[in-house]
Amino acid sequence: MSSRPNPLQLTAYIYGARLPDSKREWVANDLMGPMATPRHFLRSQVSFVPLYLVLYFAFPGPIWIRALMVLLAVLLAAIFAGAYMNQNRARRLQKHGLGSNSLTYRQQKEADRLKNEYEQIYLGRRAAAAAES
Repeated sequence: MSSRPNPLQLTAYIYGARLPDSKREWVANDLMGPMATPRHFLRSQVSFVPLYLVLYFAFPGPIWIRALMVLLAVLLAAIFAGAYMNQNRARRLQKHGLGSNSLTYRQQKEADRLKNEYEQIYLGRRAAAAAES
């Protein structure tokens, strides 16, 4: 596997920048490999850290109100990160020249298994129906 990006590249990647072609394998593993979903949520939360800091320090009031304001922002960011995870994954893959399949390796393996199972069932039926007629 290609080496990890340096901290500057990783920060840029978190905010949506394209990594060099030498990091393509790392990007594919990051977006489709094991633990891709937790990494997506972590990546989305890291990108909002500046906003969380502004929400906490820019508004006056008791600490608990500011903390709840940040918690609300974290929850909203997590909801949107989950809702747009597949689109985000497909766009990042496309940006790095890795196709636009939004499935992880595990999901693709399961989809292939289900497709083969479907074909075995229904192609057998189709062949039997064709033989009868």
